Amino acid sequence: MKSPEVDATYSGSHCGFIALVGRPSVGKSTLLNQLLGAKISITSSKPQTTRQRITGVLTEGANQFVFVDTPGFQTKHKSALNARMNQAVRDALAEVDVVVALFDAARHTDADEALLSLLPSDKPVIAVLNKVDLLVDKTSLLPRLEALSKRHPFAALIPLSAEKGMQINALKTEMAKHLPVTPWLYPPDELTDRDERFLAAEFIREKVFRLLGDEIPYSTHVAVEAFESEGDSEHALRRIQARVYVERDSQRAILLGHQGQTMKRIATEARQEMERLFGGKVYLVVLVQVKPGWKDNARTLQHLGL
Repeated sequence: MKSPEVDATYSGSHCGFIALVGRPSVGKSTLLNQLLGAKISITSSKPQTTRQRITGVLTEGANQFVFVDTPGFQTKHKSALNARMNQAVRDALAEVDVVVALFDAARHTDADEALLSLLPSDKPVIAVLNKVDLLVDKTSLLPRLEALSKRHPFAALIPLSAEKGMQINALKTEMAKHLPVTPWLYPPDELTDRDERFLAAEFIREKVFRLLGDEIPYSTHVAVEAFESEGDSEHALRRIQARVYVERDSQRAILLGHQGQTMKRIATEARQEMERLFGGKVYLVVLVQVKPGWKDNARTLQHLGL
């Protein structure tokens, strides 16, 4: 939201970049929001909700954690978009100080195996077994932890529930052990390096994922075409126009719904999320446009910022 600037007055403090990585739907965005105590990363029960790296900032005591929420690493889909998303995961692993690798407490998949092969050996990696609250048989947790410990020299293994907030403080304590001694990169009240324009598009896309079936969300992209603020900064009215791209006319019809009711609900719920985060009223217009093959067109992906 605000431009990050290094503040030399925080000398002697700790600050570091932490990548949250894992396969789709393992709970990375939910964990990020729980750590920050605010929603900046969209969530959905459907995989591949996060498409771009999102940075969240948490400052507690002398520690500043700069979290990088990455797309879910997957091996199933082969579009140009998914190739870029997987590359974003690889880039994050190479650039950060600490890695938090998320795994589902209940099951291990081929995507988990692919992620394990990517984990760096030259930096601390903390393994998180998420969704422990959903385990019917709690005794299965210990064998799962033991099996995982043999796959990589993890700095720590922490079972938790991102949804319920269980063991979040234990994870913070472990991450803090590995933060470099360096000035903070962001002011202490900073929440994210993403601006409101980006967050507005993300909230609209989240509602598409939550309210529509399995096919439509993966064929959509949201671009904010106009973003204007009126009034004082604390209680400004934000006028936003966004466009949702789909690949086929039939998808546009589903997205709009009967007499536009589906899109109206999507826009209304997205607007309410924006108002909660931005702290002011939002006037939102959402249009829908057909753009065939956008997921596999490199020029289109670059134009859309993907």
